[in-house]
Amino acid sequence: MSATTIAAEPAASSSVQWQRIEVSRFGGPEVLQVVTEQGLPQPGPGQVRVKVLTAGTGFTDAIIRQGQYVDVKDKPPFTLGYDYIGVVDALGEGVGEGVGESAGEGAGDLTVGDWVADMPVIGGYTQYLCADASQLVRCPMGLDPAQAVCMILSYTTAYQMLTRECSLNPGEAILVHAAGGAVGTALLDLGRALGLRVFGTASAGKHELVRRFGATPIDYRNEDVAAVIGRETDGAGVKAVFDTLGGASWTRSYRYLARGGTLVAFGALQLTTGEEKLPGLLWGFAKLLAFWPLLPDGRRSVFYNIQRRRQKLPQAFREDLSTLLQWLAQGRLNPAVAAVRPLGDAAEVHRQIDSGRIAGKVVLDCQAPVGGG
Repeated sequence: MSATTIAAEPAASSSVQWQRIEVSRFGGPEVLQVVTEQGLPQPGPGQVRVKVLTAGTGFTDAIIRQGQYVDVKDKPPFTLGYDYIGVVDALGEGVGEGVGESAGEGAGDLTVGDWVADMPVIGGYTQYLCADASQLVRCPMGLDPAQAVCMILSYTTAYQMLTRECSLNPGEAILVHAAGGAVGTALLDLGRALGLRVFGTASAGKHELVRRFGATPIDYRNEDVAAVIGRETDGAGVKAVFDTLGGASWTRSYRYLARGGTLVAFGALQLTTGEEKLPGLLWGFAKLLAFWPLLPDGRRSVFYNIQRRRQKLPQAFREDLSTLLQWLAQGRLNPAVAAVRPLGDAAEVHRQIDSGRIAGKVVLDCQAPVGGG
């Protein structure tokens, strides 16, 4: 069967109803609406149609929903969803014929039934979508799709920060802020896999989860983080700090570093929660990117953004995600999936994200029955 024949399914495709989650306007979880579509989307040249199995959720999606994510220029309405795992459902012209392989290994030889992963930033909260074949990363078939979707945004972020932004050896100490979150738990899991000594700040209710990964929890509300780090490292400090909180926290985190250590900032959580104001964040960026690099103290500071790095170095993203998917298949990783919820529960999941109650990552089952319309 040719690619053209596979893509052209008017009789079957036109009668299928499917759902997606739309941001109707920027705002709170109430702006997320279930939209029912009639007729499956048809892939264009170089594209495939993907039947989405699972979509990841997290604080980044909440920031996009609020209209505060600088890398999303789209205005509502649009479909939310940073990353997804799916199965190739139909092929567009040129796919499966070796076309497009220069854009990425295997990009041109996808076939119906292949498992794929992608990180479109928006668009993943859906049952079906069309995507450029060159953007997709092939997955080992038969993975738990709820665990597999964790490998895309959360684990690739953690892996690249640990291995491409830092030079770490087994036994060295690192500190992870917001250790009970999606990226935080990925850092804990990968830190264990890499033989690192890991400390993680988290609220008391998430300490059991932190310990599950072999890390040492620090109660940031009731403990002096600097004192704990000093005591546990004999005053030397940690080799790396991974900080998603914001400018004021980056300043504190820089002080926890040992000589030769690296501060990796990768978010501004406290700006979106209202705990920090924009001037404080901007001052933090000034120190992070301009002032601290001039200090002759042997320490480094960098800001990491997965999407911008992928745009500059797409092959590195493909290689790192492929590595993580293989590690998952080999049983080397154990992502903290807090729950798997139907696609139609997206608004309720976002209420939990906004409240900070989620330990790990909630995954949406995109093929579960969806209500609404």
